[in-house]
Amino acid sequence: MQILDGLGLSPASLSQLMPMHIGLCPQGRILSLGRTLAHLLQGQDPIGKAFLDVFSLRRPAGLHSAKDLQNLPGQRLQICLRDREKTEPLRGLAVPTAQGGLLINLSFGIRLIEAVRQHALTDADFAPTDLAIEMLYLVEVKNAVMQELRRLNLSLQGAKVAAEEQALTDTLTGLRNRRALEARLPSLLAQGVDFGLMHIDLDFFKQVNDTLGHAAGDHVLRHVAQSLTIETRSSDLVARVGGDEFVVVLPGLSGKERLGQIAQRIIDRVSQPVEFEGKLCRVSASIGLTLSTGYGATEADRMIADADAALYASKHAGRAQARFFSALG
Repeated sequence: MQILDGLGLSPASLSQLMPMHIGLCPQGRILSLGRTLAHLLQGQDPIGKAFLDVFSLRRPAGLHSAKDLQNLPGQRLQICLRDREKTEPLRGLAVPTAQGGLLINLSFGIRLIEAVRQHALTDADFAPTDLAIEMLYLVEVKNAVMQELRRLNLSLQGAKVAAEEQALTDTLTGLRNRRALEARLPSLLAQGVDFGLMHIDLDFFKQVNDTLGHAAGDHVLRHVAQSLTIETRSSDLVARVGGDEFVVVLPGLSGKERLGQIAQRIIDRVSQPVEFEGKLCRVSASIGLTLSTGYGATEADRMIADADAALYASKHAGRAQARFFSALG
């Protein structure tokens, strides 16, 4: 162990100080090996073997023996394990010893994080003075912070979506609200999508509130909301826009006959008595309808007003009826 004797260090001490070192004798055979390099060799015993039988030199180019290295003291090196020449090389430096050998010290370079994961390295595989552990700690801290930031961003995004959803939802019935309607109508008109619009008002709802109380009225409103949901498609917009007023937007439906059938089904279902605390609540629905085919892209307000006019025509005709806006023929 000439190299170690020359330095006055035991193999264990040198391995602790430089866990990625290779000690070579003047003939280019391996005299000592750091514990981390030994770990990478996975049980192989390279002591006594020729350096170039275990390792290969990638840089500098043109070196064919350990003797060539001795002629380039202080030269930066790139070294691979002989059986893993296609992997990223280790970085290192070779310096001559007093006995004519070489002491080579290596590092993982920019592959440090990958190497730690690939070989399950710990802080015991690095010299106490090596800043690699601090760097790994900072990387882990950064990863933890980034993970937490991603979690917070997802949480904030979820809260934003929930808040936007709540802002467009009627809290009593779970239907869309007027704000949602006012956002949807102009969009459909601008896109040129044909659709039908129903304005629905409950008949006799005030009597329910006056005789059985607001709790009964709320129960009826929730029941009507459920009825409207049943009689419409998931792609339709059903909104509560006032106390006992509802609007239904039906994209893709602009035929008067089909819309009239849907309106009649809604009237029939809403007219069924609703039980509340042992008592029957009776309401009906009057409906005004209009078709988007008679309006321009910026006439959402006019369309709602015309459906409202048709609604009052239904009420004046005897309630529990549906009427189309007369200007549309």
